[in-house]
Amino acid sequence: MKLLVTGGGGFVGKAIVRRLLAQGDAVRSFGRSAQPELEAAGVEVLCGDLSNAAEVQQAVEGVDAVFHVAAKAGVWGSWEQYHRPNVVGTRNVVAACQTAGVERLVYTSTPSVVFNGQPIRGAGPELPYGRNWLCHYAHTKAIAEKETLAANCATLKVVALRPHLIFGPGDPHLLPRVLRSIEAGRLKIVGDGQNRVDVSYVEDVATAHLAALAALESGRCAGKAYFVSQGEPVQLWPWLNQILQGLGRPPLTKRIPLPLAYAAGGLAEGIWKVTRKSGDPPITRFVAVELAKDHYFDLAPACRDLAYQPEWTMDAALHATIADLAERGF
Repeated sequence: MKLLVTGGGGFVGKAIVRRLLAQGDAVRSFGRSAQPELEAAGVEVLCGDLSNAAEVQQAVEGVDAVFHVAAKAGVWGSWEQYHRPNVVGTRNVVAACQTAGVERLVYTSTPSVVFNGQPIRGAGPELPYGRNWLCHYAHTKAIAEKETLAANCATLKVVALRPHLIFGPGDPHLLPRVLRSIEAGRLKIVGDGQNRVDVSYVEDVATAHLAALAALESGRCAGKAYFVSQGEPVQLWPWLNQILQGLGRPPLTKRIPLPLAYAAGGLAEGIWKVTRKSGDPPITRFVAVELAKDHYFDLAPACRDLAYQPEWTMDAALHATIADLAERGF
């Protein structure tokens, strides 16, 4: 098959591309910048902007299926910075698939689409979309997921995956940001430190994407969204301290109550809006809530409908991740 991966040069995109190449598929990657590493591996690389419908159409032409992975992530920025790539860009991908006659589309979503400020303990697809949004990323991804699933039909089968807290070798986002925040003295344990969360090893996230594509052929997962993780929620703060220990760093011990962290986040957001400072605030309300409350989900539907099973144990995933962070100087 010939397959398109939008964001093929990104963290998750590269993992998917590697798996597709290993099974003998022809792969095209679409992203904002050149990817000489992918080209050297035999990937056809097209550069363009998701918000440009013509460029997206060109990327989609001639492929059998699409993995739409590319998105603007993060917790801070203007509405336009998130809306254009995440909503307009996704609309362009769906429209291009419809025009080109692509039959299968796997959309990379996020559990943040069901964010409501409350703990989530083992719930599944029955969760409604969020409300009272505290960041544009979650809001725009919810709009995009809803519209993408609504496009599911007999000629274009669509599925959405919601991997939570993706980590692993090559991670440019999650753990590097945590470690830099610790180095700057900004990160403290928010709340009582007992909250449990799902985490997702990047190679198993790629496994889930390939499983979803295969499941779409029969249509059993078409039009649905699935949470993806390692299937074993971790206590967030001991889990982070285990990584710190592996890197020879002292554990996090200082604490801050959630109400105080939430208030600090609101204050920081206000200052950043007024002064238009560059970079992210040291804390936001969304981050404060995410760091303090339980967020783990029901993996059973993905196991049942996608035949998804995590291939990596947590110990093996952490060992590989810690070794990579150490090699990169963290």
